[in-house]
Amino acid sequence: MTISKESLQPFLGGRDIEDIWEEYETHGYVIFENLMPADDVNRVREALEPYLSKTGRNDFEGFKSNRVYALLAKNPDVFSKMVTHPLALYFAERELGRSCLLSALLAINLHPGETVQPWHCDDQQVMIPRPRPAFGVSTFWTIDPMTDQNGATEIIPGSHLWRDEGNLNFERDAALFDASKDRDVNHDPAPHPDMIRALMPAGSLMILKSSVFHRGGANRSENARLIVTPQYCAGWSRQLENMVLAVPPQKAAKLPRRVRELIGYNIHDFFMGYVDGTHPEKVLDIQ
Repeated sequence: MTISKESLQPFLGGRDIEDIWEEYETHGYVIFENLMPADDVNRVREALEPYLSKTGRNDFEGFKSNRVYALLAKNPDVFSKMVTHPLALYFAERELGRSCLLSALLAINLHPGETVQPWHCDDQQVMIPRPRPAFGVSTFWTIDPMTDQNGATEIIPGSHLWRDEGNLNFERDAALFDASKDRDVNHDPAPHPDMIRALMPAGSLMILKSSVFHRGGANRSENARLIVTPQYCAGWSRQLENMVLAVPPQKAAKLPRRVRELIGYNIHDFFMGYVDGTHPEKVLDIQ
């Protein structure tokens, strides 16, 4: 691991990291409030502002939501700091190993009237029966507070430990959502009795096992709700976003080394990820 336990102390509020890790293993998530200073929160908001225009293409993305992808190409300085924050990397590396990759990095801006998302987990494409390890770690940085009314992420705690998909029925729920593209913001086609909302002030961080079932909530407020979600995967698995194409080589060469490794300029295990038989770093013109 590249992150020492000692380096985490400023972020733990006097708690022991092993106690926090046990909470994470039990519930599938942990929340750290007020990590990002207000000036940094504003810098993230300013970096995203020019791109908050297109709305989602389907119900999952959100017909009343903006999604902004390829963030490292849009503002490398701002978003490199987010993906390499010591807490995020500690959990990703401890869960997935030192060779973990950045699978996705996107901003999600829910406008008033956005409806609840379908239940899902972020490693759903891994077709290994439950119970199983998580094959990813998803992090959520709040640029706006997540509240009971504005679409806070909804979680089913402990669902990473289920032996199956619980009482979730994806085929049934998909049909309900497909038939309800114009549904009322207060209508929930698939409520779950164990759901909780991740309520956090701006500048907070939630770290979630990718095998936990969760969804974006409905925005019943009068204001938008903006978050940034860096997501990490095991070094042997395919990233959700093709980072090597999303970040052109000339920009990748200028990123911090650990960020380059996270987007794919790295080797997993003995040789997975090589280019023409050599380390992928050698294809970059690093000054």
